[in-house]
Amino acid sequence: MPAPAPRTTATPVDGDVYVTPRYLAGSPGYGDAGFAPVAHWPHHHLDEGPHQLVVTSPDHRIRIGWAGDDYDLWTISAAPDAVSGPQWTAIVNQNTPPELVAALTATLAQDWAAGQDRFLAAPSVYWADSVAPLAAAGWERTGAERGTVELAAPDGNAGVCINISRRDLEDGTQLWAGPPGWGTRAEITFTPRTPSHLIAATAAAFTDPTPAARWRESLHPKLTARASLAPVVPPRPPVPTPRDLRPRLGVRPPVPVGSVPRWSTATTHSAALPARAAARR
Repeated sequence: MPAPAPRTTATPVDGDVYVTPRYLAGSPGYGDAGFAPVAHWPHHHLDEGPHQLVVTSPDHRIRIGWAGDDYDLWTISAAPDAVSGPQWTAIVNQNTPPELVAALTATLAQDWAAGQDRFLAAPSVYWADSVAPLAAAGWERTGAERGTVELAAPDGNAGVCINISRRDLEDGTQLWAGPPGWGTRAEITFTPRTPSHLIAATAAAFTDPTPAARWRESLHPKLTARASLAPVVPPRPPVPTPRDLRPRLGVRPPVPVGSVPRWSTATTHSAALPARAAARR
């Protein structure tokens, strides 16, 4: 699969249906939406290695890798300098809608532009700070294993698992959506040192009511069974029938009683000729 070329100009909607909620839209097979916030950053097209495209911040401290034919489709990380190992990493699998990734890359672009290195900040000691948008949207805690916290969306089709004390787990926080399965479950996994505001920004994208455009035939049947689909182009209104038009027709005024039809040869008193004057002698 060729590496995606981020679009820089307005394009028509790429799809025939809108999918709601957006976290059930799956991946369209390209990462344009996820790369859009960093379209102005350096792009590195690679011929070898797991990633076909790597987009970096101008100082190379933030790296966004795209593997177009792998299960782990995105690898996003940040480091203190260009040659150091990553301080934190986010792994996004091949079923994740790129609209959700865009929330993370947009926040990274803002952090880097601000010049305050917020993308390297230590995470909050309160796990709730990273998932505050989910709690505000009505996501509720569910049963979880000891040492972890889990929240689920009201529809049960998305959730988050937070590792708060289990050292045997390398993952810190994982957002997920869709039914279990290789072709249906979307996952975004953050390592423990990921700044809380980056996780929160990504979580907020799960609650965004904006639908995602997709081609219906590309959607997995298990996703369409759980999502709401609406056509991108609404159907044309039906052509009105004669019965529909009948109430709109005006009513002709009644013909006055006693009027003379145009085709009549009869005359009326009002139509009598005036008397001729007497001839002068």
